[in-house]
Amino acid sequence: MNARSTASLVGDTGRGNEAAILNAALAAFGDKGFHGASMRDVARGAGTSLSNLYNYFPSKSRLLAEVLRHANDELVTRLHVAVDDAGDDAVSRMREAVRAYVRFVVDHQLAMVVSTNEVRYLAGEDRERLVVDRDATQAVFEQIVEQGVASGEFRTPFPADAARTVLSALAGVAQWYRPDGRLSRGQLAEQQARYALALLESPLAR
Repeated sequence: MNARSTASLVGDTGRGNEAAILNAALAAFGDKGFHGASMRDVARGAGTSLSNLYNYFPSKSRLLAEVLRHANDELVTRLHVAVDDAGDDAVSRMREAVRAYVRFVVDHQLAMVVSTNEVRYLAGEDRERLVVDRDATQAVFEQIVEQGVASGEFRTPFPADAARTVLSALAGVAQWYRPDGRLSRGQLAEQQARYALALLESPLAR
């Protein structure tokens, strides 16, 4: 298995036990998958009892849903900050959104891999909530593409498909990125930004 970033997804902000449980769950799901990981594995990784774990999360499905929610919340926050700090033009906003996404993937690669591979095991309300969260992520890119098409910065005749393709490519980075690879974090972010702008048929403005 390729080496992957295993930085803690949830910081200790006064919720020490919950943060430890969510980070242990991420590690367990990443190592064994949803079906292979047990609640006992998570409790052991968090340094707590199984009964205490169930006080926080009534099921493994709910635990997975919460891990994925935290990952998406962090990603969306980073995207909004990056876009807000970018210039007003669509090219600058798209470049910074892509860079922010790639930086998140590098910082939380394991969370991205789990999000891609294990989401199929969510159902019902847990899955519906995650769909809403992911729609918010997609909306960031769709709005930038719409702006760029309207202004003439992006010449793609397929704006909706192009936005989805950019997102798919960015999510896919988590599957092949290696911390010891030839590209640094910044170089990888710039590479993916150039790919996205080329896909949108935009001049690669510096």
